[in-house]
Amino acid sequence: MIAAVISLAALAAVLAGALVARSGFRLRRPKPGTRRILVPFTGGLLDETVLTAAIRIAQAQEATLVPAYLLRVPMQYPEDSPLANEVEVALPLLEAVEHAALRQGVPVDARIEKGRTPTHALRRLWDVEHFDWVVAPAQSGDNGGFTTKDVTWILEHAPSETVLLKPAPAAA
Repeated sequence: MIAAVISLAALAAVLAGALVARSGFRLRRPKPGTRRILVPFTGGLLDETVLTAAIRIAQAQEATLVPAYLLRVPMQYPEDSPLANEVEVALPLLEAVEHAALRQGVPVDARIEKGRTPTHALRRLWDVEHFDWVVAPAQSGDNGGFTTKDVTWILEHAPSETVLLKPAPAAA
């Protein structure tokens, strides 16, 4: 009996991992028809200033906040690799974003998206979902934001209104 329960638990974990790897991670479903604000980030960080600004915009627009952790899949791995270690980094960050937003009364619908580069992951996300706003962090010191090249790409390809925020360096 115990062996059957353990086997079922292991099977559930494998299926959950496959679901995350295949279709992305979603914490909550938004109400139909609500506006959506995408906050993409990568590198294990989302600057507090960017998060605060995104939450304020979501409050003002009565929108759902969609934090999206972008995972980079190295070229030596297949694109559909599970990347379990990176998902372990992403989940607590997405949970922290969710808690910060929910404390302010903002609904959250989190994502994990994979790609060869951050912009590839963004393109994949934009191909399947609509967002009313994009609030993206630009690189500033060690904040983990998008590089100048990525920022230029985002400005040229974003399918909706876009805000790029470059936080002041921590030393300032």
